[in-house]
Amino acid sequence: MFDDHLKKIVSDLAALKKIAEGLQEAGAKIVVTIGSWDQLHIGHGRYLKKAKKAGDILIAGVDSDRAIKLYKGPTRPMIPERERMEMLSYMAFVDFITLVDDVDDKGKWQYELVTAIKPDVFVAVVDSYPKDQLEELKKYCKEVIVLERQAETSTSNQLHKMMKEFIAPMIKSLIPMIKFLKEHGMLPEGEI
Repeated sequence: MFDDHLKKIVSDLAALKKIAEGLQEAGAKIVVTIGSWDQLHIGHGRYLKKAKKAGDILIAGVDSDRAIKLYKGPTRPMIPERERMEMLSYMAFVDFITLVDDVDDKGKWQYELVTAIKPDVFVAVVDSYPKDQLEELKKYCKEVIVLERQAETSTSNQLHKMMKEFIAPMIKSLIPMIKFLKEHGMLPEGEI
């Protein structure tokens, strides 16, 4: 759709709303999906490709760093929001990308993107939204499609595997050395 992939990133929600309305008036079926898109992997690609097949124009919302920290913890995201948006811009089947930062301090989503765009279709991953949220989405979208996970790979699983298989054993192997250094006064007091 664009020669310059970064033009796919639309930061102003009011501008994106006008674009979507114009496309809908021209007969295009608008699809919206929202995710973290952290550590982009094959499951993300397969999912976005299937989401695009649900309509003509795919708008991918990217959860803000702040929102991800609220519901995935202080060590996430691994990739900053600007880079996650740029990564999605390289995907041919993603037409527009926008930042989603409408989660309140308790982690409750405020539906800002879907209420502004009023997409024809909202696509979600199974288990990513509680039933009450899926029902709420139906007020703003003509159709809600829930897809199965598209790969065994997930960013959270990759991080847990890395901790379990690499980092934890490495730390465990350092314990005898740390004890030795401590016993021989080779570590500053209170450091470890």
